[in-house]
Amino acid sequence: MTAITPHVQGAGLGLRRELLTPLADAEASASGIGFLEVAPENWMGVGGRLGRKFRSFTERFKFVTHGLSLSIGGPAPLDEDFVRGLKAFLDLHRIADYTEHLTWCSDDGHLYDLMPIPFTDEAVEYVAARVRRVQDILERRIALENASYYAAPGQQLSEIEFIRAVIERADCDLLLDVNNLWVNSINHRYDPDRFLDQLPLERVRYVHVAGHYVEAEDLRVDTHGSDVVEPVWALLERTYAKLGPVPTLLERDFNIPPLPELMRELDQIHHLQARHRRDPQSRRAAA
Repeated sequence: MTAITPHVQGAGLGLRRELLTPLADAEASASGIGFLEVAPENWMGVGGRLGRKFRSFTERFKFVTHGLSLSIGGPAPLDEDFVRGLKAFLDLHRIADYTEHLTWCSDDGHLYDLMPIPFTDEAVEYVAARVRRVQDILERRIALENASYYAAPGQQLSEIEFIRAVIERADCDLLLDVNNLWVNSINHRYDPDRFLDQLPLERVRYVHVAGHYVEAEDLRVDTHGSDVVEPVWALLERTYAKLGPVPTLLERDFNIPPLPELMRELDQIHHLQARHRRDPQSRRAAA
């Protein structure tokens, strides 16, 4: 099985403002950071000194974007003005990749949380139509992330059936978050390996890996605020065994440690990727 051709390579890091100064050092650009990821909403329209600093980063590093406010499954009409502004931002910085959460987060206003979309046939058609419209405006294929969730109101389809149906009907790609997959497998009591096998892996654009919080033995909370745990590393390696060393982004949204500590986790990604640089025939055998 072979994933789509990526626009970025290697191991990437989420760019947070706390990291602007350490990453601005000349050594950082040669440190093994293959690409950076930002939420475009945090940088669209930012000018002045900070805007110039951001532009200096997009001139030095490859970038991908991971949105927070598209609300692709939300009840409010699609914000096409936002999508057009997003296109201008992506074009300005020559960024090919835009991804979003397969969730919703707004109605009359923003909820500042990522809410689960009902796993129904009706929701599949609704979301897919909105994705197709976004892709038309952006003139880019987008990728949707398998999201963590803690309840499934109105569920008619399984999680995997819903994800597969949306991706197929929208004709878009998948941002595979292995931490979310692990968290959901604990919270909703399913086999993460079987779930991984059932995903449309041929549509994986790139991968997210992150840490989470252990609330209880049977409850994990997706926080991006701690180190990646061993079962998630193992799931990432099983992904590489199926797809090869696809680009992988380390997410850390708070409790951000010094850059050298983050680089140790990036080194772990590099190590696993190097282990799985092998020919397509051997990957098919592992699939």
